[in-house]
This record gives sequence, structure tokens and C-alpha cells, in this order.
Amino acid sequence: MGAKKQVPLRLSEKLYAAIAAWAEDDFRSVNGQIEYLLTECVKQRKKDGKYVGEEIDVPPEFDIY
Repeated sequence: MGAKKQVPLRLSEKLYAAIAAWAEDDFRSVNGQIEYLLTECVKQRKKDGKYVGEEIDVPPEFDIY
């Protein structure tokens, strides 16, 4: 796989908390969860030739920002 690139990332407290809870459910670190989610999105885009979900820009029902 090679070396991993480090990137600074700023998240709202609510978004971080949501990702942290999800990561715990999936037995991953927060960093691992973010990497997993991004990897899945890229795979889906390569497969479909488009972004994941038609409603990706629609905000979730709870306010995470």
C-alpha cells in the first residue's frame, strides 16, 4: 500500500461525536473510520462513475454542523 499521507482535518464537535460513536460500533478508531468511509465512497464512485448517493448534499435529519 505504501506510505500514508497525513492531512489536517477540521470537524465540528457534533460531526466528530457522530463519527466517534459509529467508529466505536464498528470497532475502529476515529481515524480508521474516516479512512474506511472515504475509501468506500471512492470505490462507489469508481463503480458508478458518479458520487455516492443522489442526495449526498441533502443535510441529515440531525444537525451535525
